[in-house]
Amino acid sequence: MILSLSKDTIEVVKEQDVVFTKNRVKEVAVRIKMGLVNQTRLITAASELLRNMMRYANGGKCTIEVVSSGRTNGIRLTFTDKGPGIPDIAKAMEDGFSTGKSLGLGLPGTKRLVNEFDIRSNVGEGTTVTIIKWANG
Repeated sequence: MILSLSKDTIEVVKEQDVVFTKNRVKEVAVRIKMGLVNQTRLITAASELLRNMMRYANGGKCTIEVVSSGRTNGIRLTFTDKGPGIPDIAKAMEDGFSTGKSLGLGLPGTKRLVNEFDIRSNVGEGTTVTIIKWANG
């Protein structure tokens, strides 16, 4: 069972919000004594998801939670937007798939950087991506 120990939600609507959110994730990771490699993986994943939220949905919200499972602490990030949604999640999770002018490493690359990854999307309603990175995992 995963318990939420603290929670902070940030509105992400402009580029400065992206920078602020990434800095906030770093602060929380340092606070729970997450190692540098795992911090880097988490911040890279967050950066990719924040960019997607800005590019495809003109922003959204990011919730940062410190979570605990037994003796292990981690960070759960939830990215929620009211964008166009993803018509085919399975396709979007394939390496090399891109609707933009990018390498298409976004969602599958992000999934590889974290311990837990969940994506839910409804066309015309928006997308929610939840990731967890454990401090020692």
